[in-house]
Amino acid sequence: MRRYWSIFLIFSIVFSFGIYTYTFEHTEAKNPQIIIQKKPILFGSKNKPVNIFDISDKRIRILYFGFTRCPDICPTSLAMLAGALNKINNKQQAKIRPIFISLDPERDSADHTAQYAQYFNPMIEGLAAPLDVITPLANKYGVIFRKVKLENSALKYTVDHNSYFYFVKPDGTLITKVPHTLTPRPIIEAIEKLTAT
Repeated sequence: MRRYWSIFLIFSIVFSFGIYTYTFEHTEAKNPQIIIQKKPILFGSKNKPVNIFDISDKRIRILYFGFTRCPDICPTSLAMLAGALNKINNKQQAKIRPIFISLDPERDSADHTAQYAQYFNPMIEGLAAPLDVITPLANKYGVIFRKVKLENSALKYTVDHNSYFYFVKPDGTLITKVPHTLTPRPIIEAIEKLTAT
């Protein structure tokens, strides 16, 4: 009797899981908004909302995470990215979407971040969002950052972070990453390779 009860219990669990999976998949298919809501919404110039993973936009994203009050690493990195953008041809430019994302939403408004990024090159989008949006997005690519207090400084704090250019597909899948560089060449090589097809 126990044997039959065990078989019945296992069958019930498997059947219930199958029904749940079928229902969940079909609910997502009928309600695409469920999928869209998983994508992070950031904000750019004039506080306009931006879905950076809009798959109708086929361009490869080049994501760089930093902050506008960064004293050296961010300006250097954005200058290298700008240098790379100036060296590639129009066809290559049309296939990429460079984006600077602030890790300091407490001080970096969306509008200010957009202006900061555009200072380096008009192609670079500057985006900001609340920390609860930025943190999981940064974690997705292994971005390490932390707020560090500065004693006896008007800035009060800085944001320590690692420095990479993340090349990602329209859906957010990581393709490759280029570490902090003092020459545009590694960024150019990555762009040339990924836009060759």
